[in-house]
Amino acid sequence: MHAITITEPGGPEALVWAEVPDPVPGEGEVLVEVVAAAVNRADVLQRQGFYDPPPGASRYPGLECSGRITELGPGVSGWAVGDEVCALLTGGGYAEKVAVPAGQLLPVPDGVDLVTAAGLPEVACTVWSNVFMVAHLRPGETLLVHGGASGIGTMAIQLGKAVGARVAVTAGSAGKLARCAELGADILIDYREQDFAEEIHKATDGTGADVILDIVGAKYLDRNVKSLAVNGRLAVIGMQGGVKGELNLATLLGKRAAVTATSLRARPLGEKAAIVAAVREHVWPLIAAGRVRAVVDQQFPLSEAADAHRALDSGTHVGKILLRGASAG
Repeated sequence: MHAITITEPGGPEALVWAEVPDPVPGEGEVLVEVVAAAVNRADVLQRQGFYDPPPGASRYPGLECSGRITELGPGVSGWAVGDEVCALLTGGGYAEKVAVPAGQLLPVPDGVDLVTAAGLPEVACTVWSNVFMVAHLRPGETLLVHGGASGIGTMAIQLGKAVGARVAVTAGSAGKLARCAELGADILIDYREQDFAEEIHKATDGTGADVILDIVGAKYLDRNVKSLAVNGRLAVIGMQGGVKGELNLATLLGKRAAVTATSLRARPLGEKAAIVAAVREHVWPLIAAGRVRAVVDQQFPLSEAADAHRALDSGTHVGKILLRGASAG
C-alpha cells in the first residue's frame, strides 16, 4: 500500500507519499480500507518531531479515518467485511489501509456520507470525554471553549448547546466568531482584541464559566482559573501556548475548582473503547437527528497531505480539513 511517511521532522515537505508494507490485523482488530482521514493538530506536532506515536502504534500520522472493513482479525465479532465505518486511531490514518482495534470502530452515523464521517471520531471522543465524562457539563451551565472555530471547538459548541448549556467561545477574527455564532455560540470573544477573563465575567454577571475546554495550555492557565465559576472545572487538552504555567492555588481553593489535563492517543484500549461506546450512545443520535454535524472546511487528496498541513498551519480554516483516499472517488 501507500502511506504518508515522515522522512525527518520538519515542515509540510517532511510528509512523503511512499510505498510501505500492508498492515496485518492482530487479535481483536480489523483492517480498514481508508476512504478518508482527517488532519489534526497532533499530526502537525508529530510531523515536527514533538509527538511520537505510543509504543506499538503505527508510525504514520492520522488519528481518525473512515472507510470499509476488508478483513477481520482473530476474535472480532459484531462487525463484517464490507461494513462502512469511521474509527478513532492511535496512528496510521494517512494511509490506504489501517488496522484498527474493534473497540475503536463506529458505524457511520445516519445521514452522514462516508468521507465526511472521517472528521467525526477524534473531535467527538475528545469533546465528549472531557466536557461530559470528566467535567460533567450540565444544562444551564456556561461552557467556555477556546479555539471555537477549530474542529474541536465546532464540535464542543454544538454538543454544549445540545445539552442546554450556554456556550462562550474565543477566536481570532470576526469571521471565525460569526461562524461560531452560526453553530450556536452565545458569547463571542476575539482573543486578539479582548481579555477573555474580563469578557466572560461581564457576560455572566461576575459568575464565570462552569466548564472551560482549553487547547492553549500554559499561556492561558492563570486567566482560565480566574475565569472559572465557583465549583468550576477546567479541562486542558492542548499545549499550543506552552507547557509550564503558574497556578494560583489560593484562587483555585477559593473557588473549590478543579483542573484536569487529559490526552486521548496514549490511553489504554479499554479506556478508548469506553469513550467510543459513550460517543456512540450519546453523540451519534444527535448527529443522526441533525442537531450536531461535522464542520468541514477543505478536502485534499491523501497523497497531498503536505498541502493540507499548509492549510492547517495558515490558521484560516474553520472546522476540519479532510484527506480523501483514492477509493473516495
